[in-house]
Amino acid sequence: MERESMEFDVVIVGAGPAGLSAACKLMQLAQEKNQELMVCVIEKGSEVGAHILSGAVIEPTAMDELFPDWKEKGAPLKTKVKGDDVYYLTGQEKGIKTPNFLIPKPMHNEGNYIVSMANVCRWLAEQAEGMGVEIFPGFTASEVLYNDDGSVKGILTGDMGVAEDGSEKDGYMPGMELLAKQTIFAEGCRGHLGKQLMETFNLRENVDPQHYGLGIKEIWTIEPEKHEEGLVVHTAGWPLDNHTEGGGFLYHMENNQVALGFIVALNYDNPHLSPFDEMQRWKLNPKISQFLEGGKRIAYGARAVNKGGMQSVPKLSFSGGLLVGCDAGFLNGAKIKGNHTAMKTGMLAAEAIMESMLAGDIANKALTVMDDKYKSSWVFDELYKTRNFGPALHKFGTLLGGSFAWLDQNIFAGKMPFTWHNTTPDHETLKQASQCEAPDYPKPDGKLTFDKLSSVFLSSTNHEEDQPCHLKLIDPSVPIKHNLPLYDEPAQRYCPAGVYEVIEDAEGQPTFQINGQNCVHCKTCDIKDPTQNITWVTPEGGGGPNYANM
Repeated sequence: MERESMEFDVVIVGAGPAGLSAACKLMQLAQEKNQELMVCVIEKGSEVGAHILSGAVIEPTAMDELFPDWKEKGAPLKTKVKGDDVYYLTGQEKGIKTPNFLIPKPMHNEGNYIVSMANVCRWLAEQAEGMGVEIFPGFTASEVLYNDDGSVKGILTGDMGVAEDGSEKDGYMPGMELLAKQTIFAEGCRGHLGKQLMETFNLRENVDPQHYGLGIKEIWTIEPEKHEEGLVVHTAGWPLDNHTEGGGFLYHMENNQVALGFIVALNYDNPHLSPFDEMQRWKLNPKISQFLEGGKRIAYGARAVNKGGMQSVPKLSFSGGLLVGCDAGFLNGAKIKGNHTAMKTGMLAAEAIMESMLAGDIANKALTVMDDKYKSSWVFDELYKTRNFGPALHKFGTLLGGSFAWLDQNIFAGKMPFTWHNTTPDHETLKQASQCEAPDYPKPDGKLTFDKLSSVFLSSTNHEEDQPCHLKLIDPSVPIKHNLPLYDEPAQRYCPAGVYEVIEDAEGQPTFQINGQNCVHCKTCDIKDPTQNITWVTPEGGGGPNYANM
């Protein structure tokens, strides 16, 4: 098919903190160096911020570097952290407050801010557009385009108006080629193009598998007398057992609202476990319910987070492009933060591109200076000092692993003379269903706890139903013939949006049903399916959740 094309100096895939920081830094450098630069950002969400979900307590380090006058410019970092409470929950009714001196240093939040990252990204987009960046929301990057020599030459946007059977509907619009001298991939965690690029260019050679968690988040409006603006609460322990890594958070934002969520590491081994239901029963503990009772849940969402740390970061440069942010995996697990590192790596990519541009032709070259910049930056320093945090929890469980983390961070400042590794991919950790006990999850009460479908409703998720399913099965027989007898088909439970069901057909035989319209783009299925039989690809642009203040 003949497709229209547009040419830019730089195309950026993803209008998250990494992609937008890269765009802003590129334009700042272009102005400083008197360079003409054409930069385009493409975003699959219906608007900038629509697919952004994060806790979020942000460390302003990168923002200070990118916009030293961000306060004067009105950046939405307004709620400063005023208190840190950490609890170890020992059961549904009990919890122990951890003394301040026993909390690993990276978890302290002095000087940080409680924010909506969706709104931070909207503000960053305004700054970028004000400097001349073109931002195209509602368009997916469906394919990587390559030159004859194998280098990346840009991306292809997804076709619009394709029916489920592949035919063209009224209003069909073919995708467009966006061509660039360099393409920055900033898709977020488990980016579907980033995943392909890592394989094509062997970027993961000699690094550990990436490891992931599933974060599930709600926003509540609570009674004013229960609200403590600036209070940050974290929990470990119940409802997870000592060998299942994860924990909860509750952040007091502005306007009598709290953001709360629960993260379950996706290396869990019990196929009966449901991260969504773990999050719901976590809210029943009085350390959490004391704030929520009498309140109203107003938003819901879910997103995978990468947590492999330094050992799992791939090579960042390849012919014609760069990986930044969570597409590569820079979350600092000990801090439970990745927005500041995502922003900084986007800025480093901008510096690498500008330096190479000033030095000569950069078209479709591998800018290996990006890898050098990362390794000499504070991002690498942070990840190096906390490199053993995740492996310690994996090796020893929550209690002993947490004790090691305290010793590692508070006594040795992350400089112990060894580096641990976790070389087992998350999808290989499940035991057989017959070997595991199924948790007893209480029925939702509609006040504190809820079901998946009413939750997805609050995410404002929408997909055109008459479009090809974006959740592809490599072998359609695997869910029923393999996963069901061995693992009781875990997709029914690890998906936080009710996308996957095992139902009976007219003859009473089990069949695997995919409700793709429910998908909140969390990517958990692409990560946790035990046979890696599910591949997440982009649906039609503008589909998915529409987060307002997440």
